[in-house]
Amino acid sequence: MARTALVTGGSRGIGAAISKALKADGYSVAATYAGNDEAAAKFTEETGIKTYKWNVADYDSSKAGIEQVEADLGPIEIVVANAGITRDAPFHKMTPDQWNAVIDTNLTGVFNTVHPVWPGMRERGFGRIVVISSINGQKGQFAQVNYAATKAGDLGIIKSLAQEGASKGITANAICPGYIATEMVMAVPEKVRESIIGMIPAGRLGEPEEIARCVSFLVSDDASFINGSTISANGGQFFV
Repeated sequence: MARTALVTGGSRGIGAAISKALKADGYSVAATYAGNDEAAAKFTEETGIKTYKWNVADYDSSKAGIEQVEADLGPIEIVVANAGITRDAPFHKMTPDQWNAVIDTNLTGVFNTVHPVWPGMRERGFGRIVVISSINGQKGQFAQVNYAATKAGDLGIIKSLAQEGASKGITANAICPGYIATEMVMAVPEKVRESIIGMIPAGRLGEPEEIARCVSFLVSDDASFINGSTISANGGQFFV
């Protein structure tokens, strides 16, 4: 029986590439989304991957959604916490609402996604947790104090979960993408995009599929001794 993988924010952008890669690897995949019903329906129609709508910032909604996924597809053994938002503003202009919205989704959302499946993973003696962090969680970024804080916090979650889960056959790792050619990045003005590319030694944006391949490896049996680690996929832009 195929292992079940849950990908939050899994119907668009990097998440969609991850969902499709895991399906190609033979997993039963569930992809969550927060609000775009049309995009989710189109994604399911094109890929055959089931989509589920809930807000990862809400624990009860996440728990209920996860219970539905497990009823439909079986116990969740792989979690890719990819869902995230931005509410950018220079710190002196950042509002409490902008701060809280990003914290609730990008940081607390990881807790809300992993916590309900953690006991089952411990009982079964197997689990794979991958959190999609960011280069900006490693180096910081202007007008992203909220976002950078959450993505740095995600790395702390991973390092701690790795220590708690190792004896139970659970690994927890992170990927920090650099600038990836998603709809959001491609929508910025061309001059801005060119300036971003100018900071990347590889001379190009990354592709969502390149991040997906990192996930495929980390959740595989071949990566069972990799735990608490961070893969920096940024074209040489930043080194830890």
